Amino acid sequence: MAQNLSGYHRALDLFEGLVAGVSRDGWDASSPCAGWTARDVAGHVTGGQHLVRALASGEPVPDVSRDPSRFVQEDVLMSWRTARKECAEALTQDALDGLIPFGALGLLPLADYLEAYILEPLVHAWDLAQATGQPSRLDPDLVHHAFATAQVVSAPLRAKGHLAPPLTPPRGATEQTRLLAFLGRAVA
Repeated sequence: MAQNLSGYHRALDLFEGLVAGVSRDGWDASSPCAGWTARDVAGHVTGGQHLVRALASGEPVPDVSRDPSRFVQEDVLMSWRTARKECAEALTQDALDGLIPFGALGLLPLADYLEAYILEPLVHAWDLAQATGQPSRLDPDLVHHAFATAQVVSAPLRAKGHLAPPLTPPRGATEQTRLLAFLGRAVA
């Protein structure tokens, strides 16, 4: 891969570390995502790897928000690792250079999409950490990048009901807290 996808891989590594840290009985815990358990959050992000693989290979894109736990039926960590490995194998140079539809922005190279996609596993890493009582400090560089992405993609997501209204962060909040508040997540 010629593109520098280090941010994308760092976000996936962070998420994987949190998946690995969930206890066997922790998957039914409620998450900050309304109506979703920790298993649903893990399934949604795992489904995202199926989505990226489908974009890379020109296959139909799965709906990763509908019944997300279907992507992680038994062993959540193994399901995640398998999906991540299969996705990585599909990210050939031709696939990364290929144009994919990206809403109102039109067509863009898959590699550029993956730079913006950092937002998804990063924020859901926080959701999973909150649900399962794990440390929830995110990589500050990824937070900064994700916040810029969130400001570009939030309006259409909110219009479709996929993103909560923004909250007002407390005075002096860190960039992580401001990002989470922007995405409708209350930080205690």
